[in-house]
Amino acid sequence: MNKHSLLRNLLVGAAGITAGGLAVGAWTIGIERRRFTLRREELAILPAGSKPVDVLHLADFHLAPGQRKKQRFVQSLAELRPDLIVATGDNLGHKDALPHLAEMLEPFRGIPALSVFGSNDYFGPIFKNPLTYLMPRRPQPKRVRDLDERALRELLFDDLGWVDLTNRAEIVEAGGLRIRTVGVDDPHIKVDRLPQALESLRGVSAGAEWDLTLGLVHAPYQRILTPYVAEVGADAIFAGHTHGGQVCLPGGRAIVSNCDLPTEKAGGLSTWEAASGSAPLHVSRGLGTSIYSPVRLFCPPEATLLRLVPKAR
Repeated sequence: MNKHSLLRNLLVGAAGITAGGLAVGAWTIGIERRRFTLRREELAILPAGSKPVDVLHLADFHLAPGQRKKQRFVQSLAELRPDLIVATGDNLGHKDALPHLAEMLEPFRGIPALSVFGSNDYFGPIFKNPLTYLMPRRPQPKRVRDLDERALRELLFDDLGWVDLTNRAEIVEAGGLRIRTVGVDDPHIKVDRLPQALESLRGVSAGAEWDLTLGLVHAPYQRILTPYVAEVGADAIFAGHTHGGQVCLPGGRAIVSNCDLPTEKAGGLSTWEAASGSAPLHVSRGLGTSIYSPVRLFCPPEATLLRLVPKAR
């Protein structure tokens, strides 16, 4: 091969690689991150003889102004008429998102809902080097909370009537069942207070009866998941935070979980085991991304409708 042919082949190869990279970039930014989907799962955790209960798990909106397609998709989920909503945080993705969040959630008014917060309900998004997610986590400079937490709490808990599980517990009624629930604040920013949540759980449990127990957490760190099984006896655990890996290998295999959760459990339904037992763990792949990393690959944004049915005899 002469030097002219070699140069031509190199240029053609470089052009092919560049075109492929541009195509992948266009897909991850322009198409897949807006390809909202509904996943359906079934969990056999109810007492014998119970009627099925539909739980809609919402997580990681990272809502910003102008995201009308996301808003319309979430609003359409109200047509599912779930018995219970489980919301595991990171509602906001911009300092001006609150009125858009209120509009998006209005169709769910009157549906029982449980909520914990994530870090992006306190802190607005900032640019981060994507490579940091592949490296050991290092201490970060202390930030000042710059989102309107008070207004968010007023919207969710005072106006919509959602149940605040920020380091606390509550017994709620949904789908004809009494459901004991417990939650913690976001472990990713070390504001979880599990002893406080367990004390609250003991308080609501004293002299009470319930049909099942659910545990909520935004970031599914092991220091929360294991006590939820071993000490709480949760029948199921709900979490978010991971975005399912966000940028995955073919088949949706997560590369990172952005916490100490094994990557094979970073999205969807799995089982969390502790010495004394196990519980189903559902980690939502979430519906958004940071405005500074608006990409998804082999991991479209999603909400999940979980149908709870009686345990097999």
